[in-house]
Amino acid sequence: MSTTLLVIQHVDHEGPELVGQLARERGMDLQTLRPDRGDCLPSPSECPNSIALVLGGPMGVNERHQPDLHWLQTELNWLTAWHRQSRPILGICLGAQLLAVAAGGSVQPLQVGAPPQQLKELGLGAIHWVADPTHEALLQGQPSGSLALHWHGDRIHLPADATLLGSSLHCAEQVFRIGDHAIGLQCHLEINGDALQRWITNDHTYVMSALGPEGPERLMREWRWLGDELQEQGRHFFNAALDQLQACCSAR
Repeated sequence: MSTTLLVIQHVDHEGPELVGQLARERGMDLQTLRPDRGDCLPSPSECPNSIALVLGGPMGVNERHQPDLHWLQTELNWLTAWHRQSRPILGICLGAQLLAVAAGGSVQPLQVGAPPQQLKELGLGAIHWVADPTHEALLQGQPSGSLALHWHGDRIHLPADATLLGSSLHCAEQVFRIGDHAIGLQCHLEINGDALQRWITNDHTYVMSALGPEGPERLMREWRWLGDELQEQGRHFFNAALDQLQACCSAR
Protein backbone atom coordinates (compact mmCIF):
# COMPACT_ATOMS: atom_id res chain seq x y z
CA MET A 1 0.00 0.00 0.00
CA SER A 2 1.39 3.39 -0.98
CA THR A 3 1.72 6.18 1.57
CA THR A 4 -0.77 9.06 1.43
CA LEU A 5 0.36 12.62 2.14
CA LEU A 6 -2.73 14.23 3.68
CA VAL A 7 -2.18 17.94 2.94
CA ILE A 8 -4.07 20.29 5.29
CA GLN A 9 -4.03 23.65 3.50
CA HIS A 10 -5.41 26.94 4.85
CA VAL A 11 -5.03 29.53 2.07
CA ASP A 12 -4.79 29.31 -1.71
CA HIS A 13 -1.25 30.66 -2.00
CA GLU A 14 0.44 28.35 0.56
CA GLY A 15 0.71 24.84 -0.85
CA PRO A 16 2.99 21.88 -0.13
CA GLU A 17 5.61 23.01 -2.70
CA LEU A 18 8.87 21.09 -2.19
CA VAL A 19 7.33 18.57 0.24
CA GLY A 20 4.67 17.71 -2.32
CA GLN A 21 7.27 17.39 -5.06
CA LEU A 22 9.39 15.00 -2.99
CA ALA A 23 6.33 12.99 -2.00
CA ARG A 24 5.35 12.54 -5.66
CA GLU A 25 8.90 11.47 -6.51
CA ARG A 26 8.47 8.71 -3.90
CA GLY A 27 5.22 7.55 -5.47
CA MET A 28 3.09 8.86 -2.63
CA ASP A 29 -0.55 9.84 -3.13
CA LEU A 30 -1.46 13.44 -2.28
CA GLN A 31 -4.85 14.39 -0.89
CA THR A 32 -5.54 18.05 -0.14
CA LEU A 33 -8.14 19.15 2.41
CA ARG A 34 -9.26 22.71 3.14
CA PRO A 35 -10.81 22.95 6.61
CA ASP A 36 -11.17 26.71 6.07
CA ARG A 37 -13.64 25.87 3.28
CA GLY A 38 -15.56 23.35 5.32
CA ASP A 39 -13.77 20.15 4.31
CA CYS A 40 -14.20 17.43 6.93
CA LEU A 41 -11.01 15.96 8.35
CA PRO A 42 -11.08 12.16 8.38
CA SER A 43 -10.87 10.04 11.49
CA PRO A 44 -7.33 8.76 12.08
CA SER A 45 -8.70 5.22 11.95
CA GLU A 46 -9.80 5.86 8.37
CA CYS A 47 -6.30 6.91 7.26
CA PRO A 48 -3.95 3.93 7.27
CA ASN A 49 -0.42 4.59 6.05
CA SER A 50 -0.95 8.38 6.00
CA ILE A 51 1.24 11.35 6.89
CA ALA A 52 -0.49 14.61 7.86
CA LEU A 53 1.21 17.66 6.34
CA VAL A 54 -0.25 20.70 8.10
CA LEU A 55 0.65 23.92 6.28
CA GLY A 56 0.79 27.59 7.20
CA GLY A 57 -1.41 30.63 6.81
CA PRO A 58 -1.79 34.23 7.97
CA MET A 59 -3.93 33.24 10.94
CA GLY A 60 -2.45 32.19 14.27
CA VAL A 61 -3.43 29.30 16.50
CA ASN A 62 -4.50 31.73 19.25
CA GLU A 63 -7.12 33.20 16.91
CA ARG A 64 -9.05 29.93 16.84
CA HIS A 65 -11.80 31.28 19.14
CA GLN A 66 -12.76 34.03 16.70
CA PRO A 67 -16.17 33.39 15.10
CA ASP A 68 -14.80 33.35 11.54
CA LEU A 69 -12.02 30.91 12.49
CA HIS A 70 -14.10 28.31 14.35
CA TRP A 71 -12.79 25.70 11.89
CA LEU A 72 -9.30 26.20 13.36
CA GLN A 73 -10.43 24.85 16.73
CA THR A 74 -11.98 21.88 14.95
CA GLU A 75 -8.68 21.28 13.18
CA LEU A 76 -6.77 21.51 16.47
CA ASN A 77 -9.08 18.93 18.02
CA TRP A 78 -8.50 16.65 15.03
CA LEU A 79 -4.72 17.09 15.18
CA THR A 80 -4.73 16.39 18.93
CA ALA A 81 -6.44 13.05 18.29
CA TRP A 82 -4.04 12.31 15.42
CA HIS A 83 -1.02 13.08 17.60
CA ARG A 84 -2.27 11.06 20.58
CA GLN A 85 -2.38 8.00 18.32
CA SER A 86 1.25 8.71 17.28
CA ARG A 87 0.24 9.19 13.66
CA PRO A 88 2.93 10.81 11.48
CA ILE A 89 2.75 14.62 11.33
CA LEU A 90 4.79 17.29 9.57
CA GLY A 91 3.72 20.79 10.62
CA ILE A 92 5.02 23.97 8.99
CA CYS A 93 4.50 27.48 10.42
CA LEU A 94 0.84 27.52 11.55
CA GLY A 95 1.01 23.72 11.31
CA ALA A 96 3.93 23.67 13.76
CA GLN A 97 2.00 25.93 16.12
CA LEU A 98 -1.02 23.64 15.96
CA LEU A 99 1.19 20.61 16.57
CA ALA A 100 2.83 22.22 19.61
CA VAL A 101 -0.51 23.19 21.16
CA ALA A 102 -2.00 19.76 20.38
CA ALA A 103 0.91 18.22 22.32
CA GLY A 104 0.55 20.51 25.35
CA GLY A 105 2.68 23.52 24.39
CA SER A 106 1.62 27.11 23.72
CA VAL A 107 2.19 30.00 21.34
CA GLN A 108 2.87 33.63 22.28
CA PRO A 109 3.85 36.78 20.34
CA LEU A 110 7.55 36.87 19.49
CA GLN A 111 9.24 39.50 21.64
CA VAL A 112 12.88 40.56 21.87
CA GLY A 113 14.94 42.98 23.90
CA ALA A 114 14.50 44.66 27.27
CA PRO A 115 11.90 45.97 27.67
CA PRO A 116 10.36 43.35 25.38
CA GLN A 117 9.21 44.54 21.96
CA GLN A 118 7.16 42.55 19.50
CA LEU A 119 9.05 41.41 16.40
CA LYS A 120 8.00 40.12 13.01
CA GLU A 121 10.73 37.76 11.84
CA LEU A 122 10.52 37.90 8.05
CA GLY A 123 13.07 37.24 5.31
CA LEU A 124 15.82 34.83 4.36
CA GLY A 125 17.99 34.05 7.35
CA ALA A 126 19.98 31.38 9.12
CA ILE A 127 18.87 28.65 11.43
CA HIS A 128 21.45 26.75 13.44
CA TRP A 129 21.06 23.15 14.56
CA VAL A 130 21.20 22.75 18.32
CA ALA A 131 20.95 18.95 18.62
CA ASP A 132 23.72 16.39 18.24
CA PRO A 133 23.50 15.15 14.62
CA THR A 134 24.98 11.79 15.59
CA HIS A 135 21.79 11.13 17.58
CA GLU A 136 19.31 12.82 15.23
CA ALA A 137 18.48 11.15 11.92
CA LEU A 138 16.94 14.38 10.66
CA LEU A 139 20.25 16.20 11.01
CA GLN A 140 22.72 13.62 9.75
CA GLY A 141 24.74 15.10 6.92
CA GLN A 142 23.46 18.62 7.60
CA PRO A 143 25.91 21.51 8.00
CA SER A 144 25.87 23.24 11.40
CA GLY A 145 23.41 25.78 10.03
CA SER A 146 20.96 26.13 7.16
CA LEU A 147 19.16 28.89 5.31
CA ALA A 148 15.40 29.28 5.78
CA LEU A 149 12.60 31.69 5.00
CA HIS A 150 11.14 33.31 8.12
CA TRP A 151 7.58 34.66 7.96
CA HIS A 152 5.99 34.93 11.41
CA GLY A 153 5.42 37.05 14.49
CA ASP A 154 4.88 34.31 17.08
CA ARG A 155 7.02 32.08 19.25
CA ILE A 156 6.26 28.46 20.08
CA HIS A 157 6.74 27.30 23.67
CA LEU A 158 7.42 23.61 23.25
CA PRO A 159 5.69 20.84 25.17
CA ALA A 160 7.81 19.00 27.72
CA ASP A 161 8.32 15.93 25.54
CA ALA A 162 9.55 17.86 22.49
CA THR A 163 13.17 17.87 21.33
CA LEU A 164 14.47 21.18 19.99
CA LEU A 165 16.50 20.76 16.81
CA GLY A 166 16.98 24.23 15.31
CA SER A 167 16.91 27.89 16.33
CA SER A 168 17.33 31.31 14.74
CA LEU A 169 18.87 34.46 16.16
CA HIS A 170 15.55 35.91 17.31
CA CYS A 171 13.42 32.80 17.85
CA ALA A 172 14.73 29.73 19.67
CA GLU A 173 12.00 27.33 18.61
CA GLN A 174 12.37 26.95 14.86
CA VAL A 175 12.56 23.18 14.29
CA PHE A 176 11.52 20.44 16.71
CA ARG A 177 10.30 16.87 16.89
CA ILE A 178 8.06 14.98 19.29
CA GLY A 179 9.02 11.34 19.45
CA ASP A 180 9.71 9.96 15.99
CA HIS A 181 6.25 10.65 14.54
CA ALA A 182 5.90 14.45 14.73
CA ILE A 183 8.12 17.16 13.20
CA GLY A 184 7.47 20.90 13.36
CA LEU A 185 9.08 23.85 11.57
CA GLN A 186 8.22 27.44 12.41
CA CYS A 187 10.40 28.46 9.47
CA HIS A 188 9.98 27.56 5.80
CA LEU A 189 12.26 25.18 3.90
CA GLU A 190 9.58 24.12 1.42
CA ILE A 191 9.35 27.40 -0.51
CA ASN A 192 10.24 28.04 -4.16
CA GLY A 193 10.51 31.24 -6.17
CA ASP A 194 7.01 31.14 -7.68
CA ALA A 195 5.46 30.51 -4.27
CA LEU A 196 7.47 33.33 -2.70
CA GLN A 197 6.15 35.75 -5.30
CA ARG A 198 2.58 34.64 -4.51
CA TRP A 199 3.18 35.09 -0.79
CA ILE A 200 4.54 38.60 -1.31
CA THR A 201 1.54 39.52 -3.46
CA ASN A 202 -1.00 38.14 -0.99
CA ASP A 203 0.76 39.34 2.20
CA HIS A 204 2.09 42.60 0.79
CA THR A 205 0.94 44.69 3.77
CA TYR A 206 2.55 42.28 6.23
CA VAL A 207 5.84 42.34 4.32
CA MET A 208 5.82 46.14 4.25
CA SER A 209 5.09 46.31 7.99
CA ALA A 210 8.03 44.02 8.74
CA LEU A 211 10.62 45.22 6.22
CA GLY A 212 9.49 48.64 5.02
CA PRO A 213 8.55 49.85 1.54
CA GLU A 214 11.53 48.17 -0.14
CA GLY A 215 10.82 44.83 1.53
CA PRO A 216 9.06 43.04 -1.35
CA GLU A 217 11.77 43.90 -3.87
CA ARG A 218 14.49 43.05 -1.37
CA LEU A 219 12.98 39.61 -0.70
CA MET A 220 12.94 38.69 -4.39
CA ARG A 221 16.47 40.01 -4.89
CA GLU A 222 17.73 37.87 -2.00
CA TRP A 223 15.86 34.87 -3.40
CA ARG A 224 17.63 35.21 -6.75
CA TRP A 225 20.91 35.14 -4.85
CA LEU A 226 20.17 32.50 -2.20
CA GLY A 227 17.12 30.56 -3.36
CA ASP A 228 19.00 27.62 -4.88
CA GLU A 229 20.87 27.08 -1.62
CA LEU A 230 17.66 27.18 0.42
CA GLN A 231 15.96 24.67 -1.86
CA GLU A 232 18.91 22.27 -1.75
CA GLN A 233 18.95 22.36 2.05
CA GLY A 234 15.19 21.96 2.13
CA ARG A 235 15.37 18.93 -0.14
CA HIS A 236 17.95 17.33 2.18
CA PHE A 237 15.88 17.98 5.31
CA PHE A 238 12.50 16.94 3.94
CA ASN A 239 13.88 13.75 2.40
CA ALA A 240 15.15 12.80 5.86
CA ALA A 241 11.81 13.82 7.38
CA LEU A 242 9.80 11.74 4.90
CA ASP A 243 12.11 8.77 5.48
CA GLN A 244 11.43 8.99 9.21
CA LEU A 245 7.67 9.52 8.88
CA GLN A 246 7.25 6.74 6.30
CA ALA A 247 9.10 4.41 8.68
CA CYS A 248 6.50 5.35 11.34
CA CYS A 249 3.75 4.37 8.91
CA SER A 250 5.40 1.02 8.23
CA ALA A 251 5.82 0.33 11.94
CA ARG A 252 2.10 0.70 12.71
